[in-house]
Amino acid sequence: MTRPDHLLAVLRRNPDLARLAAASFDFDLDRAEHGEEVRLASGAPLTAVAGDDTGGTYFACADGAVLYASSEGQAGLIGAGMDEALEILFGLPGWHDYTELDLAADDEALEAVFDRTEDEIRGSYAPELDADRSTLLNALGLRELPRKKLLHRLQKSLLRTEPEFLLLNADEGCAYELLDRLGRPPLWQAVLAPGRTDLALMRADRDCWDAIAGDPARRATVLRAAQYDRQPGDLEPLRELLRREARQGPTEELRLAAVLVALHGKAEDHALLRSLREANPDVHFLLGGFPDSARALAQWAADFDDSNYGEDPHDEYDLTWTELARRQGRTELARAALIRILDGTGPRDEALLGLLVRELEAVGDLGQAIRARRLHASLQDPADKRGSALVDLASLQRRNGEVEAAWQSLQRAVTLLDGTPPPPPTDQPALDLDLPKPSCRTFTWRELGLGMRVTEEHFLITQAAVPLGLHEVAQAALRAGQTMLAALAHPTENLRRAAEAAQTLASPRPA
Repeated sequence: MTRPDHLLAVLRRNPDLARLAAASFDFDLDRAEHGEEVRLASGAPLTAVAGDDTGGTYFACADGAVLYASSEGQAGLIGAGMDEALEILFGLPGWHDYTELDLAADDEALEAVFDRTEDEIRGSYAPELDADRSTLLNALGLRELPRKKLLHRLQKSLLRTEPEFLLLNADEGCAYELLDRLGRPPLWQAVLAPGRTDLALMRADRDCWDAIAGDPARRATVLRAAQYDRQPGDLEPLRELLRREARQGPTEELRLAAVLVALHGKAEDHALLRSLREANPDVHFLLGGFPDSARALAQWAADFDDSNYGEDPHDEYDLTWTELARRQGRTELARAALIRILDGTGPRDEALLGLLVRELEAVGDLGQAIRARRLHASLQDPADKRGSALVDLASLQRRNGEVEAAWQSLQRAVTLLDGTPPPPPTDQPALDLDLPKPSCRTFTWRELGLGMRVTEEHFLITQAAVPLGLHEVAQAALRAGQTMLAALAHPTENLRRAAEAAQTLASPRPA
């Protein structure tokens, strides 16, 4: 039996101890039920173990850490384990008021705060507070530690809440606010730190260039570090990063590397960048306005730098850092930041919502991607844009196992798209004014790429519905998809195969 289970088991086996914990320290095993369904953003298991008289709940996490969630939508980690959490709860009654106390304050001032709180507790509901504390600590084999040390441990735990222990409302997917307002470093510092380390390594040791420049995530991060820490001696490592990134094609990192190299204004780098542009039309477009003369190289780079980059990471777009965190394999860091950004979006954030869908999907959080796409779809106007967004929503819902919701979204999408009047025919301008102006035929959405995609989604929903026993959904989606397929002039082979697979799966099996 693990240590957390042991401590809780002791309390459960000893009703007198459990009553002391509840009455004097507001840790009540009989209140182990939160007011709403919650879950960790990471998907890790969470078990309610106790509550307090304000409606707050204590949860045991998979690694033994203890998370507290208030009834007002705040949450925070209060201990690395149940033993540490209970030492804090029993040693610092009234701990809710201590989350933002300054640890650098004078010891006497902190002790005065602790004494005042405990005197109020003694006078209100726990006259034998000290004796009750000793009884509980001794019975559970816990330590009575200095209160300032307990405060340090509490605040250290609170600072660990995100990203691994971000708590969500299970129904809506919104994040709980932090339980404290302690200072935390910005996201860019955490993401940029390994890049700064790698940049220092590249400056000191040429032998490490291959390992760093050859890793796409490390290369992207060290380029960002070089952007914000520019040194005259960095030209050679920057050239190596540029050459390696050029193998990936037209990326944002390639453009950044090109600008950082070009800022040095060397003629050989003008020739290098020109050869990269000539070898790839997409790179030619990426490095727009490239000068013909090497003498203008540095000015071109400076202009590009001023309009696209800069030297202050505070000014960088937040999604730059979430993408880098994801590429570094720090999924929870990226996920937590993206959810916080999504929680703060509104009607003016249509473009941002579209980007959030992509990034949340990339970190593997289809549930949050669905939330972002649903909000994004609601902001689309006219109806054809909303219909297209609903097709995207249906795809996400299907892949997340929400097949009935996916079918409803797809039906709404088709209704909206069918109700959208086609654009009027346009006339091609004739070179000779005496020649007739032929009219172009207007195509409906069903005849275009969107029609192919919607048709395929019908068959994919059919295939997803059958294993779940949603036979009515499967049959309805199959029939509608077959009707759309029959009307297509040039269906692709992949689309035909999807139709055949759906038909085979949904067909009744012989008895």
